[in-house]
Amino acid sequence: MNRFEKYFRPAIRAVACLAMLASPIAAAADTVEVAPGVQVTKRSYTAPTNEQPFFGFAAKNSEEKASDEKFVSAIIGATGSREKAFEEITMRGWRAVNTGKIREAALRFNQAYLISPEQSAVYHGLAVVAQFRFNDLDAADELFKIALKQPHPVRALRADYGRLLLIAKRPRDAQPVLEQAVKDSPDFGDAWTNLAVARFQNGDAAAACAAAEEAGKRRPTSNSGNDLMAVRNAAQCK
Repeated sequence: MNRFEKYFRPAIRAVACLAMLASPIAAAADTVEVAPGVQVTKRSYTAPTNEQPFFGFAAKNSEEKASDEKFVSAIIGATGSREKAFEEITMRGWRAVNTGKIREAALRFNQAYLISPEQSAVYHGLAVVAQFRFNDLDAADELFKIALKQPHPVRALRADYGRLLLIAKRPRDAQPVLEQAVKDSPDFGDAWTNLAVARFQNGDAAAACAAAEEAGKRRPTSNSGNDLMAVRNAAQCK
């Protein structure tokens, strides 16, 4: 057991427990175009279709399609524009994520997909669902990569993606993502904490301590507080 494993295994276990351990029942190599020029690997899970990313790629009948169109028209009418409708629904999705209501988050980001399927937040939100609802890190990785290429990404995108890469035990991939994350959101303490972890795992204890110091200045959330303490101990920060 190396120093990192000694200090970080409890934290990683705690993160893993957030996922409802469900495996994809189909992870076919074929892809589906979900927006113009956007291809996603077709996957389905043991859950209601409206709680799966992209509705589980299930074929919809005419009644279901009409219901989707009615929802989109109603939310646009209520908010005043497609842009405001998308903003409202994604806000509900992020609120659900932040309160641990991952099933509701899936519903909201699927609704966002109906409104504006090209937007980055759709793929970002559904990546979080794939990760924490279905423990499918491959699907989450794919969706995060797509989110990085789509319009109007939120500033926390790379911070969330970097965290996924750490959980997937890919610190070398995580570090450059997190280096950019702290530039995108310099006041986000959790991004600095995760950068400290990546730097330490990649063998740079001094740089890890520097990132940990920055994290401490920015009051990281309780979710990363244990990680911050662990990386300080493991890197023997002063």
